[in-house]
Amino acid sequence: MPILPRRFERLRAVLNQRMANLTVLVEHVDKPHNLSAILRSCDAVGVLEAHAVSLSGRSRTYNSTAQGSQRWVPLHDHPNIEAAVQTLKDRGFHLYGTNLSVDAVDYRDCDFTGPSAFVLGAEKWGLSENATKLMDTDVFIPMRGMVQSLNVSVATATLLFEALRQREAAGLAPSDGEGIPAENYDDLLFEWAYPDVALWCREQERAYPTLNAEGEIQEELPRNAKLRC
Repeated sequence: MPILPRRFERLRAVLNQRMANLTVLVEHVDKPHNLSAILRSCDAVGVLEAHAVSLSGRSRTYNSTAQGSQRWVPLHDHPNIEAAVQTLKDRGFHLYGTNLSVDAVDYRDCDFTGPSAFVLGAEKWGLSENATKLMDTDVFIPMRGMVQSLNVSVATATLLFEALRQREAAGLAPSDGEGIPAENYDDLLFEWAYPDVALWCREQERAYPTLNAEGEIQEELPRNAKLRC
């Protein structure tokens, strides 16, 4: 069944505000509630995708806190923190690690208008020693209370919304798809609108069909593919 035009327009409007140059990397954050809340914040701000290094043998689950955001913000796995950091640096990201080091900078004094990746560790022990050595800048969120740290999902939301605030103030928050590489936009829109058909296309190693302005597939598909619409 073709997607309803109103639904398609909603998907396109959200995708048009996504930012490929803002992301989150979490290290050993495996609690379902925390992961779910982090992805929900990513979705709310307009993060295109997130990254994770998980503890060995831990299966990933989400709870109702995510509100389905894991469908809209893919979480890419990396085998270790070194590989994850290298991937992000190769893409031009500046890595901001949450760490109370002597050189840490108040997050409000940082410039997050460029490619920015926030790197956070598990709430109990924070970033690993290996991770802290690989960061470009250590950042902290000032506290006025007796407890000197935030829940990792709250810290993530705080940093992400500051990045969004800065970008909006600088006129850099995308509104018409300019936050996504042009060569990826149509494929992402198709995957959002027809995820099952997109999976079938990948299995068949074929390009995605084109869509018209109302989101209808402009190609006659085999019956087994039509059933996935």
